[in-house]
Amino acid sequence: MGEEVAALRRELRGLIADHVPADFLGAFTDDPADLATAQAFCRTLAERGLLCMAWPTEWGGRDASLWEQTALREEMWAHHEPRGAQYMGVNWVGPTILRHGTPAQQQLHLPTISSGAAIWCQGFSEPDSGSDLASLRMAAVRDGDGWRVTGQKIWTSYATMAQWCFLLARTSTGERKQQGLTIFLVPMSREGIEVRPIANMLGPHHLNEVFFDDVWVTPDEVLGRLDEGWSVVQEVLAFERVGIARYARCERLLAWAPGALGDEWDSVPAELRSRWARMLVHARRARLLAYRVVDLQGQGRVRPGDAAAYRIAVTRLDQESASVLMEIAGRLRGRDENARRFVRAVEDHWRYAQASTVASGSIEMQRILLSRSLLAAP
Repeated sequence: MGEEVAALRRELRGLIADHVPADFLGAFTDDPADLATAQAFCRTLAERGLLCMAWPTEWGGRDASLWEQTALREEMWAHHEPRGAQYMGVNWVGPTILRHGTPAQQQLHLPTISSGAAIWCQGFSEPDSGSDLASLRMAAVRDGDGWRVTGQKIWTSYATMAQWCFLLARTSTGERKQQGLTIFLVPMSREGIEVRPIANMLGPHHLNEVFFDDVWVTPDEVLGRLDEGWSVVQEVLAFERVGIARYARCERLLAWAPGALGDEWDSVPAELRSRWARMLVHARRARLLAYRVVDLQGQGRVRPGDAAAYRIAVTRLDQESASVLMEIAGRLRGRDENARRFVRAVEDHWRYAQASTVASGSIEMQRILLSRSLLAAP
């Protein structure tokens, strides 16, 4: 990627070393200090124009290249995402508002995202509309110059801490279920919104139910065209699925393994070391697939099939590498500080990997999207 990107990586690693504890495993733990670390680190990045560096300078960015933003994404995810929940606003909420928002919406939302002040959640999935998102039933019913929204969302990450919700609701019906959907930018403080956490092994803040009871939304809170939200959602999902550089964490943990085991590495069976090496190859493959999607985004040609191909590869990598790493970690007998940190990081990676086949769209749906794109190709 060139010397500029290499220098950026050095800068980011230095900031992480200076501002993030060595045993940090993400913002969403039972320890409130971890969330505080993430929020403080976001402010540190924002002060240097690094939090949203690919954004225009007028909105708090650096007009950086997509490749610099990709390097930032990789370094963050490799080090257990010290930006916390901000990646959602940075990676796709903000860019979507840049592309489709009104000047007033841009003025309201972009500065708070680029400064690290606002946390967003995504109101997409419903109890009976997860993988088949277009079948959602949450209704936004006309009431004067606005709408009343009633229904339930589920699996809503960060809803307990978010100030804003990127909400998808049905405003009309059409011949196809993808018609009649509208995006609203709704404050989570609005009367009628209730959040109920769902206990899970990933820890607090990850999974929640969100109930909307006759919630008032205004015309100013509509993003894009009324009833035409599905085309925007397609963009959002493509950005979201490539926006998390899962391969970077896999590659870092795999590269860490020999050093964590030290002399014990020589006793690792040849078959297990062969699988370890294969996972390194698969990490590079997922990286290259991600780069292809980034390149297409830079050309304004975001294709669901390309994002799906990447998503399939990185999901399989996530789970297969977690299995290999758990076997390697299980062989550790000496437990110095480096080894203990390695084992904790691997266990954390394994827990998250279990959910990767359904997060951001199930792997089965990704295969369907890829198949459709291949069959439709000239």
